[in-house]
Amino acid sequence: MSQTEHEQYLNALGERAKQASYALANLTATQKKALLTGIGDSLAANKDKILRANEQDVTAARDNGLSNAMLDRLVLNEQRLNNIISDIDNVISLDDPVGSEIDSRLLDNGLRLSRRRVPLGVIGVIYEARPNVTVDIAVLALKTGNAVILRGGKETLHSNLALKEAIQNALTAQGLPEEAVQLISSPDRTLVTGLLKLDKYVDMIVPRGGQHLQRLCAEQASIPVILGGIGICHLYVHHSANLEKALNVIENAKVQRPTVCNALDTLLVHESIAESFIPQIALHLAAQGVSFYGCDKTQALMKQSEMSAAIEVSQASDETYATEWLSLTLGIKVVGDTQCAIEHIRQFSSGHSEAILTDNIHTANYFMNEVDASAVYVNASTRFTDGSQFGLGAEVAVSTQKLHARGPMGLEALTTYKWLAWGDYTARD
Repeated sequence: MSQTEHEQYLNALGERAKQASYALANLTATQKKALLTGIGDSLAANKDKILRANEQDVTAARDNGLSNAMLDRLVLNEQRLNNIISDIDNVISLDDPVGSEIDSRLLDNGLRLSRRRVPLGVIGVIYEARPNVTVDIAVLALKTGNAVILRGGKETLHSNLALKEAIQNALTAQGLPEEAVQLISSPDRTLVTGLLKLDKYVDMIVPRGGQHLQRLCAEQASIPVILGGIGICHLYVHHSANLEKALNVIENAKVQRPTVCNALDTLLVHESIAESFIPQIALHLAAQGVSFYGCDKTQALMKQSEMSAAIEVSQASDETYATEWLSLTLGIKVVGDTQCAIEHIRQFSSGHSEAILTDNIHTANYFMNEVDASAVYVNASTRFTDGSQFGLGAEVAVSTQKLHARGPMGLEALTTYKWLAWGDYTARD
């Protein structure tokens, strides 16, 4: 397409989305429940078609040399699709924030003033090889009365088309415009830049992808952008921690699903327990396929220990500590005290999820107060930073910025508010 054709295509997309948002804005809770139930039913009815489309994407991605981490995000099997459909029921059960009043008061000037939650309008979401995002975003947007324009990665094109078709079938079955959920199906990247400047119609952009996509959106958009999803996550083991229980938490944070943004990237260990604990945790994780980058002290301790001497530890650097691994790779660093751990986190954290293992309540409180991240944990895995785990239902994204929304973004993050003022033919003095 030419530049003019791009602009015409995107403007038509935006105009249809804006018109659809008007039809969604005043849906009742009963209507929304019927719509979301219909989407779940439509996805279930089209399960075979969706899985066949996904197989087509996976085969092409494998042939094109897509990394194992990206392949894991791309795959939709029957169990994953069933889980996606089940998550819709979770969203249905959540309270709808739209229409709720945040506060109400009578002012001295005679006005009765309140703030009421309302939909944002149209949301643009740019994401990579995650077909589940197509459903998650659509369901959360519709629950809050928003229309959505989706732009998935080229790796998920067939999966996303099949999912979009099932969702649009449910929309039309409820008498609603199918343009409430639209998908940019062209892989042309200039359409992404064009979407970022569609401020006449789009109210918020949510990029779900790597650092390059985040920076592109931040630099090019004329629309508010929710940044996040980059997770360089740390876990600090204090000398007071229960080291036996710590093994399971660290394993969960690193191994359970290493390709996601809330997986552990760097383990910080207090120097007073490093000699005994680092070889122990390294042996425990190496048995599950984890490889390591370590500081000088970590390498020396591993070589000195009979249990871990055979485990290879690559030299850690500022570059490796600044890496979101998205794989079975872990950085390890010995730190002198809690302040040193905090300073390391301040230098390398992406502001996503940070954790401490300690049985010292004062150290725990100090860590939580001093560490600046969207989620900070005491004696828990970073893997909990997730909309479903936080009781929000499916999430739009995990925001690492500080304005509008922070952390897992659920329903409230897809609303804004307007001031409502009631008078009695009241004029200002």
